[in-house]
Amino acid sequence: MDTKALRQKILDLAIRGKLVPQDPNDEPAEVLLERIREQKQQMFKEGKLKKKDIKNDTIIFKGEDNLHYEKFQDGTVKCIEDEIPFEVPEGWAWCKLNDIYNFIDYRGATPTKITNGIPLVTAKNVKSGYIDYTIDDYISEEEFKERQQRGISKKGDILFTTEAPLGNAALADMEKFSAGQRLITFQQYGSKDELINYVMLMFILSDFFQQQLYVNKTGSTVAGIKAAILKTLWIPVPPYNEQLRISNTLKSAINLIDSISKNKEILSTSISNTKSKILDLAIRGKIVPQDPNDEPASVLLERIRAEKEELIKQGKIKRDKKESVIFKGDDNSYYEKVGNNVNCIDEKIPFELPEGWAFIRLNTAWELISGRDLSPSEYNDKNDGIPYIIGASNFKNGHISLVRWTPVPQVITRRGDLLLTCKGTIGEIAHNNFGEAHIARQIMAIRNIYSLNVDFLALCIEYSMTKIKQAAKGLIPGISREDILNLVIPIPPTKEQENICNKLKVTFSAIEHIEKSLN
Repeated sequence: MDTKALRQKILDLAIRGKLVPQDPNDEPAEVLLERIREQKQQMFKEGKLKKKDIKNDTIIFKGEDNLHYEKFQDGTVKCIEDEIPFEVPEGWAWCKLNDIYNFIDYRGATPTKITNGIPLVTAKNVKSGYIDYTIDDYISEEEFKERQQRGISKKGDILFTTEAPLGNAALADMEKFSAGQRLITFQQYGSKDELINYVMLMFILSDFFQQQLYVNKTGSTVAGIKAAILKTLWIPVPPYNEQLRISNTLKSAINLIDSISKNKEILSTSISNTKSKILDLAIRGKIVPQDPNDEPASVLLERIRAEKEELIKQGKIKRDKKESVIFKGDDNSYYEKVGNNVNCIDEKIPFELPEGWAFIRLNTAWELISGRDLSPSEYNDKNDGIPYIIGASNFKNGHISLVRWTPVPQVITRRGDLLLTCKGTIGEIAHNNFGEAHIARQIMAIRNIYSLNVDFLALCIEYSMTKIKQAAKGLIPGISREDILNLVIPIPPTKEQENICNKLKVTFSAIEHIEKSLN
């Protein structure tokens, strides 16, 4: 079940007046809006609002011809039927956001933050429908009094994020706080509640209102909206009694959806933990039984060393003077020989191995190929040349999606390579099962050169992912060749590698089927 889509469907029904039945005896919303206008005028007389706060006020009404009109302060009237987003039920009314809410805006007034005092709620605290009260910043009582000159945010007001992110909104439920950066408080005019803020909040979180934000946003890197534009966005207003009915129905529906969503999250976490546990058991040799008749990994590694010696004699590769050999000593500790140096590496050994297994560094048996970026003139989207794999956007559930090509490849991955994203988005893994392609510098290709099981290597990489990500450095996080080449990898006997991979394919396939059923 897609709970996000279900939530939006319910909000769409609510904002269009289709969630609860209408009652012809309800006081029409236009009467409610008239009282709000009177309250605004009274606040202006009392000096609580300025001339600029009411100078653009208009009245939107439905004429005898059933069309919508807008009356301006100079008395002129304009037909705005083509501006009305959609038809609402009898008794409802359309208005602009500024018609029903006073904007308390502290953007640009950067406060002096202290460790204790009045809580400062900022955009990072306001989520979609709720507030995360992990408060990190506070202001002094003195500064709080100074900030009240623009207005006092109160419990029950709507807090709205104007950028980073744009469009989150929630009801304030603290008695005393200050709204901070990138926030505007929507506060009802006057002292008498004419609106149920919970209903208006849900309308603001609906796709209809969010789409208005998207159309009117500014900025390409960080989306935001100007207050002057925000004030003019459309919002429908139901009769007050219908707001009550909508509120009760919405709360019941949203609570049920949240419960389903929470249970999905719990189940999803359990599934993720189960996959991690299964992977851990597999890498430790506890997922399939050992067969004492299997050729031990030490014999396999000896063959690899012999193959290397032959390639060195043929001049096809150079001798690696820093080649690593990991072995277990008579004292049951692990040692690593690099050149003529031998060191105990017990602290680098992640776990004890079953009989017949061995540890190696990844560079003992695999070649690592680093990618290189191409300039825009060197690639295209017309299937001209060979595929160009740019980064994590090409990785889809362990497979590669191909969208760009290059006629001038320089760094080639080939069928059978294991591809790993190493910059920006780190740790996406995919098998090259399509053939030659050029890879960008955000990608490494791990090439199997001694006929080891690449599926088992993929399991080892996934198992080491936490360690890999911890090694990332830089403003745009990246991992080096050495981070990967020096990974300590367990090697089971050849037959057991195959058995482990087959077992996990079946197991993970069943788990993925459960995961898909949650959507």
